Amino acid sequence: MELKTLPFGFTIGAAAIFAYAVWFYLLTRRLSGPRVWPLVGSLPFLFMNRRSIHDWIAGHLRATGGSSTYQTCTIAIPFLARKQGFYTVTCHPKNIEHILRTRFDNYPKGPHWQAAFHDLLGQGIFNSDGEAWLMQRKTAALEFTTRSLRQAMGRWVNRTIKNRLWCILDEASNEEKPVDLQDLLLRLTFDNICGLTFGKDPETLSPGLPENSFAIAFDAATEATLKRLLYPDLLWRLQKIFGIGPEKRLNNSLRVVENYMNDAIEARKEAPSDDLLSRFMKKKDVEDSVLQRIALNFVLAGRDTSSVALSWFFWLTMNHPEIEPKIIDEISTVLRNTRGPDSKNWLQHPLTFDESEKLVYLKAALAETLRLYPSVPQDFKYVVQDDVLPDGTFVPAGSTVTYSIYSVGRMKTIWGDDCLEFRPERWLTPEGDKFDPPKDGYKFVAFNAGPRTCLGKDLAYLQMKSVASAILLRYRLSSVPGHRVEQKMSLTLFMKKGLRVYLKPRLLA
Repeated sequence: MELKTLPFGFTIGAAAIFAYAVWFYLLTRRLSGPRVWPLVGSLPFLFMNRRSIHDWIAGHLRATGGSSTYQTCTIAIPFLARKQGFYTVTCHPKNIEHILRTRFDNYPKGPHWQAAFHDLLGQGIFNSDGEAWLMQRKTAALEFTTRSLRQAMGRWVNRTIKNRLWCILDEASNEEKPVDLQDLLLRLTFDNICGLTFGKDPETLSPGLPENSFAIAFDAATEATLKRLLYPDLLWRLQKIFGIGPEKRLNNSLRVVENYMNDAIEARKEAPSDDLLSRFMKKKDVEDSVLQRIALNFVLAGRDTSSVALSWFFWLTMNHPEIEPKIIDEISTVLRNTRGPDSKNWLQHPLTFDESEKLVYLKAALAETLRLYPSVPQDFKYVVQDDVLPDGTFVPAGSTVTYSIYSVGRMKTIWGDDCLEFRPERWLTPEGDKFDPPKDGYKFVAFNAGPRTCLGKDLAYLQMKSVASAILLRYRLSSVPGHRVEQKMSLTLFMKKGLRVYLKPRLLA
C-alpha cells in the first residue's frame, strides 16, 4: 500500500517544488536589491550587515546606477511576499516628495508600525494618522512660535547650560578626566524637552549624573518597543500575552513612566502653565491616558534628535580641525559686537536668542552634520493603494516603502562628487553671509518634509547652536585615545559606545 502512495506523494511534492520555483523566479527576476533566498528572502543579509545597516543600504542604492531605488523581499513565501515581506527602498528626492507630499494620504504610518508603538506612544502625533494627527499638530504648532522659542531659550536651554552643563564640564576639564559627551547631551536635551513639554525638569544632568527612574524606564520602554519592529508580530504578541522577555520589561517600564506622567498631569491640573501639556489640557475632551501619550511623543522626538546630531557634530569638528576655527571666529565676532572686546564677558552667560540667530556658519555646520548623519536615518511608510513612484517603480498595496535619509546625503547624483566630505560651505551663499539650503527641499529631509515637517525644527537648531557655542567657546575637545565611534542599530543614529572626550580650557584672543 505504501509503495502505491509513494509515487503520488512524490509527484505532489515535486509539483509543489516546481510551482514554488516558478513563483520564486517570477518574484525575484525584477528585484534589484540584495540577493533574495527561498523562504527567508533577504533576511540573512540584513542580519549579517545589521551593525552597518545604513551604509549597507546606501551601498545597494548606489549600485542601482543612478535610479536610487531598489526592491527586496524579506519573506519569500506565497501570499506574504507581495505584502508584509515586500520592501521598496529609495533615496530619490522625487520619490520622497511623492511619498511625503504629493500622495501623502497613500503613505501613512501603517498598521505594523502603529501596533508596535501603540503601548508606548498610543495615538500620539508620531504614531497616528488622519484627524488624531492633525488635531495634535495644530495644537502643538502654537507652542513653536518665535515668542515661545525665546522663552524656551532663557527658561530651559540656557539655564541648564549655565547651572549644570558648565559645572560638570569644568570639573572634568580641571581634573583632566574624560566624559561621555553623548550621555551628557542626552541628559541635557531630556531635561529641556521635559520642561518644555510638561514643565517638570527631571534634572538628569546634575553633578554626579544621578539615575532617574523616569529616564531609565523611558529608555527601557523605547528599546523594548524597537525590538517589536525587529521581531515577527506573532512572536512579540505571544511574549506580551505570557509576560516574558522584552514584553515583560516593557510592561514594567511603562508602569513607572505612567506614574510619573500622572503626577505631572495632576500638577498641571492644580497649577496650569504655558507648557505643551497645559495647552492640550485646555481641550476638555482629552483623557489623562491620551495626554500621557501625547506628551511622551514629544519627549521621544525632542530628546534623541538634537543630542544625537550634536554628538556627531562634535565628532566631525574634532576630525576636521580646519572647521572649528571658523566656528570660533564667527561666535567671537557676534559676541564682540554684543558684549564688547573683553572675552571674559563672553563666557559669563550662554548666547541669547538674538546672538544665536546670527550664527550662520555654525548653522551650516550643523546642517552638514545632519546631511551626513541624520538623527533619524530612515523612515517607513505603509502603501494603502497600488502606486507608481516618479522614477517608474511600481509599489503594491500592503507593502512597505522605506526612504533612506542617511543615503540621500551620500549620493553623488544628489550632492555631487564631494558628497562624502564634511563641507559646511555648501549651505552658504557664495558670499558666505547667508544660510542657503538646496532649492529642492527633498534633498534634505533630516527634519522630514511635507505635511509632517518637524514642528520643532527651529527649536532644534536653536538648542544645537546654543549648546555647540557654549561648549566650543569654552573648551577644546579631543578624542580619548583608542575610543572607537560606531553607529548603533536603533531608530535614531546613536553612537554605540558614546563619545568619550577630553576637555581643555580654550584660550580666547
